[in-house]
Amino acid sequence: MVQSNGFKLVLTGLLLAAVSMTNLVQAKGPATAGDVATVSVTELPSQGSQTYGLIRQGGPFPHEKDGVVFGNRERLLPLHQRGYYREYTVKTPGVSHRGTRRIVCGGQPKTPDDCYYTADHYASFRKIVP
Repeated sequence: MVQSNGFKLVLTGLLLAAVSMTNLVQAKGPATAGDVATVSVTELPSQGSQTYGLIRQGGPFPHEKDGVVFGNRERLLPLHQRGYYREYTVKTPGVSHRGTRRIVCGGQPKTPDDCYYTADHYASFRKIVP
């Protein structure tokens, strides 16, 4: 009888664990325009506003990697064909490297369809709005 109760406890524990895990792990589908939070140009750090202005002017950009294709591998931005998104560095005061801040824009240079700001190296994005 003791072994039977022990077996029931173990089985119950495994079932509860399996049920709770189905709620914890879910695949993330591609983002849509409504999934992304927003930030106004005036709410960006001053360096972000400067970078946004340079994007609208077509440069010149201070970093050689500015304007390179952003692959959206994280799938946090709406899905588009490869080459649609380009990334630009937002200077971080006090660091000697590019830092973690970027603006990613989709569409044509100078006249992008949409731009997004990330302060955490692509872990999250906010759509830049007027």
